[in-house]
Amino acid sequence: MELTESHTLPVPQERAWEALNDTAILKVCIPGCESIEADGENTYAVALTAAVGPVKARFKGRMQLADIDAPRSYTIQFEGQGGAAGFGKGDARVTLEPAGENATTLHYTASAQVGGKLAQIGSRLVDGAARKIAAEFFKRFGEQLGAGDQDDGGDDGVIEAVAAQDETHTAEGSDAAGGEEPQKRKRSWTAWISKS
Repeated sequence: MELTESHTLPVPQERAWEALNDTAILKVCIPGCESIEADGENTYAVALTAAVGPVKARFKGRMQLADIDAPRSYTIQFEGQGGAAGFGKGDARVTLEPAGENATTLHYTASAQVGGKLAQIGSRLVDGAARKIAAEFFKRFGEQLGAGDQDDGGDDGVIEAVAAQDETHTAEGSDAAGGEEPQKRKRSWTAWISKS
């Protein structure tokens, strides 16, 4: 699987770089992320829950930053195990370029391999899931950066607000008792598949 995209962030390059290296911000922005903890120099232990088609699993893995050229670029190398669901591994090259005084263009090229049940689902569903997760990450990341600039209280207030919003959404989803939530997911998967 390969994914190449660009996104414009509403902050200067230095601020974008700081945010990309802030584990508290990344934890809030990565869909399904439970924890990101330092595990050596430029290495992090990550735990997250992800759903790909009918397979939903909790993944534990490592993420390492390499080829660091602050504040312009780095490569993220990642690998994770999801038990019976299988595994995922790959890398992503992330580049930041100024796009005016208060904007930055982020380019990334990611490639990944999956095995186990995930590999049996089919590349179209896996690609669709990856695109959906990436889109949600950049939506949240852009909101974090935009809100962080408007809020004089710093990032902590923004992070708490987004975390509270996520908890509310999770509670609403669990109240659906399996009726409403699966239908919503099914519609969104269908939309993603038809776009691919």
